[in-house]
Amino acid sequence: MRRPPKPSTDPLAAGLSLADQAYGRFREGLHRGTFVPGQRVLETEIAERFGMSRTPVREAIRRLQSEGLVAQMPGRGLCVARFDHAEVDELYVMREALEGTAARLAAQNAGRPDIALLQRMVTEEATLPVEALAEHNRRFHRALHHAAHNRYLLRALSAISDALLLLGPTTLELPGRATAAREEHARIVAAIAARDAAAAEATARAHIAAAHEARLLLAAAAPG
Repeated sequence: MRRPPKPSTDPLAAGLSLADQAYGRFREGLHRGTFVPGQRVLETEIAERFGMSRTPVREAIRRLQSEGLVAQMPGRGLCVARFDHAEVDELYVMREALEGTAARLAAQNAGRPDIALLQRMVTEEATLPVEALAEHNRRFHRALHHAAHNRYLLRALSAISDALLLLGPTTLELPGRATAAREEHARIVAAIAARDAAAAEATARAHIAAAHEARLLLAAAAPG
């Protein structure tokens, strides 16, 4: 007889319902590439993988559906959502506008601790191994979003961040992109520190436009 799975010892899971834990673990799987766009989402398989009953997994899947991370695909049932070319373009158009606004507001509203954190993250970025860059990039952009000090913008950017989970491998894997992104981050932070709102917005927009171009190159190089 197979032993029942051990309860989670993750301190971050303490106090969370099983449905919340399942939701968080699925999202983490998207971050890490355990779940990929187009992959079927089978309640029984996920429940077994997570070591919990189907009920909390079912609740988590419903929440993921409401957020557009899981969708019904004709003839396949529930799957991790997949964007077509037009949807990727639309996502980056909105991301460029929102990230530019965040940088402009950060130049106007960021406190000294916000700026110090961003500067420290840019410095740290140069020392990280390739496998750590994607997570660091997410943390950098979250710090930038919070430095804007606008709760409504933060909510809109959170939705964009969720959608980015569905795009597959990081563009930082492309030759030269990690170095270019670090230089772009440094220019954004320098403009924020100088309180130059126009330059901060322009550099942030240019950064996302470059990321969009890199995303298209990565898609073009993908097999199939």
